[in-house]
Amino acid sequence: MKIRQILNNNIAVVDRGGHESIIYSKGIAFKKKVGQQINDSEIEKTYVLDSKDRLEHFSYLLSQSDETAISFINELVQYGEKRIGKIANDYLYSALLDHVTFALERARKNQFIRSPLAWEVKKFYPDYFAIGLQALTRMQEIYQIDFPEDEAVSIALHFVNLQENQSHLDERLEDMETLRDILNIIKYHFNEEFDESSMNYMRLVTHLQYFIERMRTNNPYEEKESLLFQQVKSLYPAAYDAVEKIAIYVKGRFNQHLSKDEYTYLMIHINRVTERMNEET
Repeated sequence: MKIRQILNNNIAVVDRGGHESIIYSKGIAFKKKVGQQINDSEIEKTYVLDSKDRLEHFSYLLSQSDETAISFINELVQYGEKRIGKIANDYLYSALLDHVTFALERARKNQFIRSPLAWEVKKFYPDYFAIGLQALTRMQEIYQIDFPEDEAVSIALHFVNLQENQSHLDERLEDMETLRDILNIIKYHFNEEFDESSMNYMRLVTHLQYFIERMRTNNPYEEKESLLFQQVKSLYPAAYDAVEKIAIYVKGRFNQHLSKDEYTYLMIHINRVTERMNEET
């Protein structure tokens, strides 16, 4: 392959069969000139971007970054791929290098950004959050900077993009925000904190995840069992009152009315988790 542009001693843009790619290897471009050939055996990493604009942006980032930062990003992506069992596209390297470079600049000014999605990412993307935590550990070792966990969330979301297209990711994030809102309605209604390690809490969360999907897709449970609804309502009046509040929220969020079956199952799950909380106090 032929060198098109030398970015620094370790990075060059090359022509691979009529397509431009970025290559990286320590000292690979040292004393080389544009037009010279480079063998595959000399290359440690090749980055293939899907547009000229992205290639030019990543080329600029690489040319402005030091060897330590580039090695860290390569190491982080390799760790992430093993952790989640997915192969990253090369745009992830560019996005992470851009993110980390800016994060370091902010940190040196003692400017840290809080993530509004910290709870959601920890709950629903634990493996991805673990990648973010690993990144913070390495950044502390390399740069001697203590980042808050919110930074791990931001890094994790870059990896989440590997498995979600943007519309699906937006949908998932909206569902997670809805779940948080409904759990808060229940928590504040009963003025109790959840035992998030309990089986009843996990069952409630699982039920709510499917419940939210049904509301979003306009596919609620059909109206079937009014007798059971009346029985459960009589047995668990506090849970019924909580569901009444959830119904108001759902009407505003999805423009959906809850069927008696939706009421019934929500009351049962809410009673299970709140009854156990009361037993423990």
